[in-house]
Amino acid sequence: MIPLSIYIRLAIALFTQGFFQPDEYFQALEPAHRFFFGYGHLTWEWVFAQPLRSLLYPAVNIPAYWILKVLGLDSRYPVTVVFAPRVIHGLLAALTDIFVCKLSSKVLDDAHVQPTYFLSLTSFFHALSLSRSLSNSLETSLTTVALSHFPWDVVTSHSASLQVTFVSVRNEISLIPQCIVFAALSCAVRPTNGIIWLYMFTILSLRLRKNIDFIASFFRDAAIIGFTVLALVFALDTAFYGRPTFTFWNFLRVNASPVSSFYGSSPWHYYFSQALPVLCTTSLPFVLHGCFLAVKKGEVKLTIIAGCIGWTMAIYSLLGHKEWRFLHPVLPMLHLLGARSLLELYNRSAEGDRSRQVSSRTKRSMKLSIRTRHLVLLLLSVPASIYVILFHCTGQIMVMSYLRNLPVDDSTTIGFLMPCHSTPWQAYLHRPDLAHPGKMWALGCEPPLGIQDHANYRDQTDVFFESPVAYLQSHFPPRVNNSFPPSPSPISVPDASFVSSLAAIELRGGLWDLGWRHEWPKYLVIFGALLNEPGILPLLQERGYYEVWKGGWEWEGEGKRKGGVRVWHHGTS
Repeated sequence: MIPLSIYIRLAIALFTQGFFQPDEYFQALEPAHRFFFGYGHLTWEWVFAQPLRSLLYPAVNIPAYWILKVLGLDSRYPVTVVFAPRVIHGLLAALTDIFVCKLSSKVLDDAHVQPTYFLSLTSFFHALSLSRSLSNSLETSLTTVALSHFPWDVVTSHSASLQVTFVSVRNEISLIPQCIVFAALSCAVRPTNGIIWLYMFTILSLRLRKNIDFIASFFRDAAIIGFTVLALVFALDTAFYGRPTFTFWNFLRVNASPVSSFYGSSPWHYYFSQALPVLCTTSLPFVLHGCFLAVKKGEVKLTIIAGCIGWTMAIYSLLGHKEWRFLHPVLPMLHLLGARSLLELYNRSAEGDRSRQVSSRTKRSMKLSIRTRHLVLLLLSVPASIYVILFHCTGQIMVMSYLRNLPVDDSTTIGFLMPCHSTPWQAYLHRPDLAHPGKMWALGCEPPLGIQDHANYRDQTDVFFESPVAYLQSHFPPRVNNSFPPSPSPISVPDASFVSSLAAIELRGGLWDLGWRHEWPKYLVIFGALLNEPGILPLLQERGYYEVWKGGWEWEGEGKRKGGVRVWHHGTS
């Protein structure tokens, strides 16, 4: 079981070809690359006066970079910088599959382990996200490990006697500090994970409120472990930023503010009507049925699981900015509900045939206890998983390979006229010759920091796409300088000057233009959709550009990201 999980998650990590979320690169790989190799792009969350991001999660990648540096592989074979961190994330992803089995055995019984394991291995959303360098992915693994150490037998014990409880479940009691450690680490990776543990530890405290010694011991351990983790993260971030920095508070404060809605706002029912179906895909009917069974039959442990899922979704629904991946940590719990349904339905179909009957006392067998038609339905997720691993949004990754292999030339400059953060950056290029400011740039999308007019604010990406031709004519020179110098002011830097400039523009009621100035680069990277904008194609051709590379599917993506990825080069074809 363990080797299979490792093989599958490593294979997915290494063979994933496509782009999913910018945070995979700009909140994990890029900061680690910047920290270790000394160059890379940091987004506003890292350079703001009150930084939101901790180095803790990006630091997971640093051992891979260190090994490459020691062996000299990063300079001889730059592509290894892309794949080495994937090994780490594949191994971390396998923890979810491994420990969800342990969790299933404790919450349900051994007979449910194989259906749970099957749901985890064939999960579409796990295939899409679990092996990627996303903080939600590690949060999912750590949450699953912590839940597998949760004292389930203690919680469900009906004994009011402290002595009886401690004697009968002393092994469970001994695991509580481990549960707290992994819960604290999951909160350190992503502070909003505390929503899950507020529920779980409240349930634990309420059920054992009469056992004063246990409650005292629990809160003592929680305080010691929690304070230790906070202190370590504070020390790490203070060393990284060079000043006392408490990123936990900054993260929670900003993400609870209207600034978070700048990156998109969804209706209150989003997690129930959209995220839940996407996370569960073909297992959704069984998850809902498993929840019904847990409540109907009064299964305490599984009801607690269902309650934790509902509580988490409800709290997240109060926030404006919502994404599927924010619910990823509850997906293993959803798989437990699905496994409960699958085994129940299998048992019903086996009535009258005792040789096939699977009871709650049956030990794990080699046979998968899922009805054939249910198995066929569940396996429909596999083709979709193969698609998102190998074929979805591949152009945004493939273009970095093309650019990485360009000849080293002092005149090489690259500009990305795409929606912000549409491709990885130096963590996939590993080109120190392009690290000089202005040698490689992309349109920015800094949020409306320090202003009230969030609704009418326009970032650089908005300004460009409102009128691409006008932007190119007003922000670029009328002729191309064949030496291709770095752009003097291609993007906004979200510092104190940025905030004060926004405030001044807000008072004037003028255009949200912060004086961006570009030189024409040697290479332009665009989505094909840009070429459909009136006047763009003749303008680029007039300036002496022609297409030298194209990748990705022209039909995929939406809006400004359609048409595949194109690279245009200045010169003679």
